[in-house]
Amino acid sequence: MIRLGHYITKAFRRFRKSETGNVTIEFVILFPMFMSLLLGSIEVGVIKTRQVMLERAVDLAVRDLRLGTWNPPTHNELKERICSETRVIPDCEDVMLIELRPVSTLTWEPLGAATTCVDRAEEVQPVTQFEGGDQNEMMLVRVCVIVDPFFQSSAYGLDLPKHDQDGGYAIVSTSAFVNEPN
Repeated sequence: MIRLGHYITKAFRRFRKSETGNVTIEFVILFPMFMSLLLGSIEVGVIKTRQVMLERAVDLAVRDLRLGTWNPPTHNELKERICSETRVIPDCEDVMLIELRPVSTLTWEPLGAATTCVDRAEEVQPVTQFEGGDQNEMMLVRVCVIVDPFFQSSAYGLDLPKHDQDGGYAIVSTSAFVNEPN
C-alpha cells in the first residue's frame, strides 16, 4: 500500500511539472475572442453593404422621380424600383416602408425624428405619408428596411438597435429632391 501511494505522489508531481497543456489553455481562452472579432467584422461588412446598396437604389429611384419619369409614382412602384436595385436585402418588398412628402416652404418642417418601419409581427402595417408632389416642389423621401443580422449571435456583441422582437434592425435611407418642371 505504501508503494502505491509513492507512485501516485510521484505521478502527481510529474503531472504538476508538465507543460504539455499550456497551448490548449491559451487556445480555449483566446479562441472565443478571435471568433467574436471575426464574426463581428463580417456582420459589420454585411450591414454596410446593405446600407450602401439601399442608398444607391434610393438615389437611382429619386433620380427618376426628380426627372419626372414617373408621374405620379405609387408606393408599390417605388418600392419595386428600389428593390430591383437592392439585391442584398432578403424579402425586400415585404420589409420596406417608404415615406414621401413635399416640404412646406412656409415651415420647412423636416421628416420626424422617429422613423416609421415595417412591423413584421403585425399583419396590418403602419401608414406613412406618400404624396408625389407638384412641379418645382421640394420633396423628402425616407426608406426604412428591417433586416435580420447575418449571424444571430453577433447582434449582441455589436449592440445593434433592435427594431422588433424577432431581432431585426432598421436600415434607413433619406433623400431630398426637387420635382423638375415638365
